[in-house]
Amino acid sequence: MNALPANPPDEGRVALLEQLGSRSIVFVGLMGAGKTAIGRKVATMLSLPFIDSDQEIESVSRMTVPELFERYGEPEFRALEQRVILRLLENGPQVLSTGGGAFMNAQTREAIAGHGISVWLKADLDLLMERVSKKQNRPLLKNPDPRGVLERLMSERYPVYATADITVPTRDDRKEIIAGEVVCALCSHLGIAAITTSDEVEP
Repeated sequence: MNALPANPPDEGRVALLEQLGSRSIVFVGLMGAGKTAIGRKVATMLSLPFIDSDQEIESVSRMTVPELFERYGEPEFRALEQRVILRLLENGPQVLSTGGGAFMNAQTREAIAGHGISVWLKADLDLLMERVSKKQNRPLLKNPDPRGVLERLMSERYPVYATADITVPTRDDRKEIIAGEVVCALCSHLGIAAITTSDEVEP
């Protein structure tokens, strides 16, 4: 039985944040990978603010992402997305969840590399299908063959996602477990001892 990792002890969190500096922890990956849910957990563990770029886009545009896609098309949406993410990256340290297509933009990737640490939540097709089928707000999946669309997106995007600083496989497990694995991967990437705690909570 897996235990749920508690928040890192203060000294471990301080060491990680010192190495992080003003950089943001930026989650990338396909829709349904859990970027927002896991990102929130990591932000809580590290006592950092959490920002979802799609929510920020909706706030500044006063339109939903599906409405933006429908009215202006994907190219215009991606241009707005890039501007919003570049602005958000100036406000680190923070945990930032990005839309599935954001990391495909070379300028956005460059900005993330300069101002953040990118974390790819890598999910398999069946898990993504199970999750996105429950939601009706996915513009790219308004298609008679959503599974085929996801397969195409995986083929196009996974090689680019693989250039992220950190890759963490995600699965149908407790968010706390995956978030704990992200924190451990961050420690390894930053060259500090992995954060451990004996204050584990049994489910």
